[in-house]
Amino acid sequence: MTGTTPTGTTVAEVMAELAELEDPKARAVNEKHGDDHGVNLGKLRALAKRLKTQQDLARGLWETDDTAARLLALLICRPKAFGRDKLDAMVREARTPKVHDWLVNYVVKKNPHAEDLRPAWSADEDPVVASAGWALTTERVAKKPEGLDLSALLDIVEAEMKDAPDRLQWAMNHCLAQIGIDHADHRARAMDIGERLQVLKDYPTSPGCTSPFAPVWITEIVRRRQAR
Repeated sequence: MTGTTPTGTTVAEVMAELAELEDPKARAVNEKHGDDHGVNLGKLRALAKRLKTQQDLARGLWETDDTAARLLALLICRPKAFGRDKLDAMVREARTPKVHDWLVNYVVKKNPHAEDLRPAWSADEDPVVASAGWALTTERVAKKPEGLDLSALLDIVEAEMKDAPDRLQWAMNHCLAQIGIDHADHRARAMDIGERLQVLKDYPTSPGCTSPFAPVWITEIVRRRQAR
């Protein structure tokens, strides 16, 4: 797709610029995390800042199926401009972890269809799509828990997280930790579930970072909040 957008920037021009930013060292690092592109994210953000918001260009870049182009698209799009069906298609087209993560966090969470998509995605047979639903649920646990059945969520985590595929397991674990952090009346059960399931207990954690193991994560964030 090489059509000119209303501001005069073409998809082809942007793709050429992204090609110039390709860095073999960056690609090697990114590919270790499942992301098939070689553009430094700082330089990608700088390019997005220069292009500013361009919805038509964003749509064109997304259609290239190129990972760097899709990441750029998610930075220059208007999150509220996408319809429900388009977001559903995009989450199924997002092949790499970073594209999936940015799509959910930078676009879907800001879109009026997020709450409609949340339960539908959570129940989807595709574990990557389901992980998007759980990410939206975690957002609600933290910011708008009214109407959520936290006990039922913990029931699902307790029954399914241990054997869930990696991306879904990670998203469910985040939700478990968020419930424990934000809701004191459910904290003991969240801690107990984490201790019994042992999910991510041995995950390598860099110095100064908090372990994703739910009991450690919950304890540390609660401690920090109480120390303020």
